[in-house]
Order: sequence, then C-alpha cells, then structure tokens
Amino acid sequence: MNPSNKSKISKQLNIMDKLFSKQTLLALLVLITSSAYIISCTKKNEILPSPVNNNPIITRGSAVLLPGNMTTGNVNEWKLDKVHSNVMWSSNYMGSAGFLTGRFNQFGMHDVTTAEMIKYNTKAQPVKDTSWAFYENDPSKTYISGYVQINTSNTGEPGRDAGCNVSNLGTVAIDTSAQNLMVNNLAKIRSTKVEFDPLSAGYIVTLNLTWQGKLGAPITKSIIGKMKYVKRSTIAGTAPYDVFGLQLLFQFNCRDFGVTSTSIADNINIECNMNFNNK
Repeated sequence: MNPSNKSKISKQLNIMDKLFSKQTLLALLVLITSSAYIISCTKKNEILPSPVNNNPIITRGSAVLLPGNMTTGNVNEWKLDKVHSNVMWSSNYMGSAGFLTGRFNQFGMHDVTTAEMIKYNTKAQPVKDTSWAFYENDPSKTYISGYVQINTSNTGEPGRDAGCNVSNLGTVAIDTSAQNLMVNNLAKIRSTKVEFDPLSAGYIVTLNLTWQGKLGAPITKSIIGKMKYVKRSTIAGTAPYDVFGLQLLFQFNCRDFGVTSTSIADNINIECNMNFNNK
C-alpha cells in the first residue's frame, strides 16, 4: 500500500474514533437527563419523610390540683377514684418468654409511716389518699407517695396468687377481713424530685422504692420513672363533676429485694393509673 494512502486512512480512523466517542458521550448525557426527569415526575406526588424534630413544641397549662381533706362535695378537694384506678405489674416469664402480668387489688396514695404499718380491721381504704399534690407548670411543688399490699397481687389464677406469689415475694396470706399494711406486706414509693420531661408534656420523677421482699428488713432503692398528666375534664350529667388522671411508669430489679424465683425476669415493670374526681 502506498505510504501516503496509509497515512490518510489512519487519519480518517482517528477522526471516526473521536466522532464516535463524542456521540457516545452525548447519548449517555441525554439518557441520564431523561431518566432524571422521568424519576422526578413519577415521584413528584410522593410525601417526603419529615425531618426529626429535636425541639418539640410543648404546651402546659397552669392546673393546681390538691387533695385537701377529701371532703365530699368540696369541688376544690380531689379524691382518688380507686374503683377506676389500678396498679399493674409485668415481667418476662422465665426471663425471656412472653409477659407475665397482674395487678394489685389494694393500693393507695398515702405516705405510710412506721406507726401506720399495722393491720386495719376494715375493708375500706385504711389510710387517707392525701399524700400527693400536682402543679402542672411547677414540678418543684409536685409530689406523690403511694403503696401496694403485696399479697393482693392478682394474676387471675388463684392458685398462683395464693401460692407461689406469696412464697416468692416474702409476704403472707390474705386476711379477707382486714387491710394489711404491716411491714412484710407493704411496698412504698415516695417522690424525691419531679422535673419537666424535655421531650414531652410529661414529667421525670425520681422515686424512693421501699420494700422488704425476702430480705427480712426493708431497703430503699432510688429509681427513675415517667409521669403523664391526663388533663382535667368535665363529666356531664344531672350533677356534673370534673376528673383528671396521673399515669406513672417505672421499673425496678426484683433481685435487689431478695426475690430469687426463676419464673420471672430481673426487671419488673410497674404502671400506676390513678384517676381523681372532685365529687
């Protein structure tokens, strides 16, 4: 082949390579642009995920709710509506299986003193439910105290409630004619500090939990709980009255109190749903 012809062919091939590269690049750009447009069109009606709000707007009122002497008919003195309240517990069965649950049939909102730790020959509330105060916008003035009678744990299974629950929790059998607030049947809580919860309209509560369990003498452990205020509202009728609620959630380690039963996990969850009225 003539060298000059060979040179011409080589130049033509280089020009074709460059043209092909430019055309390929142009085609790719068109394809990417078209795809982006199609995707944007097909997603234009989809809802974008909301950003996480690390500074929630929290609104609190100025309710001040106090028990006073719990005088019937005094609308400024709030009474615990025990019939519509409850104290519930739950724990994992065998430490990891499904939940075991129950409630305490007898409880109250009273800071039981040592002198009051006796057996009361009554079926009514043995002591007044007056050891609490709630200031919606001033938690430094809010406080709560309460107790449960351990032997009134009710799982719905009488064999368990009167059997292994009594022995495993270090308490005594129920006396149906009395309210037993003796030291071996009493668990108490008492708040030491109440603060605003920065992430909700609720409150962070530091509590002292005092219980004997199976130790032979009561001990006190400091725990942290969360409390929610269910706002005051009016129940209509021929004689209208107001109601409100306080819900307290906390957890404790039963091994701290000498409970060794392997049927329950270490941690016991407690939920207290207290309802009040001003009738």
